[in-house]
Amino acid sequence: MANLKWIGCFLSLLLTGCVTKPPGIEPVKNFDAERYLGFWYEIARLDHSFERGMDNVTATYAVRPDGGISVTNRGYKRGEDRWKEATGRAYAVEDEETGFLKVSFFGPFYGAYVVFELDPDYRYAFVSGPDLSYLWLLSRSPTISDDLRQQFIRSITERGYDADKLIWVKHDR
Repeated sequence: MANLKWIGCFLSLLLTGCVTKPPGIEPVKNFDAERYLGFWYEIARLDHSFERGMDNVTATYAVRPDGGISVTNRGYKRGEDRWKEATGRAYAVEDEETGFLKVSFFGPFYGAYVVFELDPDYRYAFVSGPDLSYLWLLSRSPTISDDLRQQFIRSITERGYDADKLIWVKHDR
């Protein structure tokens, strides 16, 4: 019987994936998913395999019929001279007013999506994944001010991210 409980726990962990917050990263409160919906430009990120070599990266968020959020990420892979797109789904982890979501692009496997800084007018967002190796700066426009760029670098450095490893995404298509 103990083995069955252990197997159940293992399968539960496997199916939920990495839906944890990195140390020192707290999601925003008073998060309004309705205001977050729509089109965003990826301005900066840390490198990871599923966006490697891409620029012109965008994300579009929309309401799903089941109450979750549809996520469509799109980017241009220059080396292959083609656009790539992935569609996933997201759901609140703690409650609807906290910027802590779980996102899945691959079946039952979810990863953390933690909005830890958000403009009051929802013009930009600083987003983390489950650990300090996943990070994005999203904006409603394809360019940002130097002040916002410096604010982002200060904010992430204080939280333990390596700002020297940032990829600043081109938007030219």
